[in-house]
Amino acid sequence: MYMWLLIKYRRKMEKRRLLLNLTKNKRITLVFEKCFSDATATNNNEKTTHFGYKTVKESDKVKEVYTVFEKVANSYDRMNDAMSFGIHRIWKDIFIQRLGPTHGTKLLDSAGGTGDITFRYLNYLKNTPNYQDVRSSVTVCDINKNMLDVGKVRAKNLGWTDQNNFNIDWKQCDAEKLPFEDDSYNAYTIAFGIRNVTHIGKVLSEAYRVLTPGGCFMCLEFSHVDNNILKWLYDQYSFQIIPVLGTLIAGEWQPYQYLVESIRKFPKQEEFKDMIEVAGFRNVTYENLNSGIVAIHSGFKL
Repeated sequence: MYMWLLIKYRRKMEKRRLLLNLTKNKRITLVFEKCFSDATATNNNEKTTHFGYKTVKESDKVKEVYTVFEKVANSYDRMNDAMSFGIHRIWKDIFIQRLGPTHGTKLLDSAGGTGDITFRYLNYLKNTPNYQDVRSSVTVCDINKNMLDVGKVRAKNLGWTDQNNFNIDWKQCDAEKLPFEDDSYNAYTIAFGIRNVTHIGKVLSEAYRVLTPGGCFMCLEFSHVDNNILKWLYDQYSFQIIPVLGTLIAGEWQPYQYLVESIRKFPKQEEFKDMIEVAGFRNVTYENLNSGIVAIHSGFKL
């Protein structure tokens, strides 16, 4: 009887070991595939991906996302304040503090849209000693012209267009196909933008390509809450309240329904960390803010 139980136990443990190895190998494969595809193929080999909870053609997602931000560009910053009760300002301040730019930094602010990260970067440098000694620059890259137009107006109203020691260059371009040379920037930021792209892996690879050796990659993005009670409350607020706020403030609820759905489709913190490492970055870490409502991921091109 004892020997029979022992044999049964050993067989069970062997099956578990094989299953664990299979799961581990499958996870690595899935991360690699997700980095460079983020899509599935239909029966006629036409690749599809997600737009929120909808399944769409890859080519259609680019158009759908463009339309979303074209509609909300003028109310984008007001909605950020309303949806987060202004907390997004604190998240972005922390983000720039973690970046810790120095004089002479050449930053690429990808999906920079209305300039929130760019202006914080410039303010950070302006409030450090001897900022006038070295010229610093930032390129704001966004695929959506309307978002960039709002950013340019804000830059003028805030007085940044008259600053001799800072240069802002606004570029309409795709984060998956950057029109910049290799090793062009020593810092790359993307805030609340990478979940909207079709191929996350391509964006990460492009970020790696344009950074100089030693350059820093930083991403601020909505992520996954690690507290079950808070997660339930957050889900209720996201799906029941945010689309209503979109209707009241922006006159559109659909873009904000997409917003909350896209957050749930975005990879979890550890998976996204793996994707950044697959792109070539080293010393990759992440920091959860507000129990994982947002996370800051960072890595270096070494």
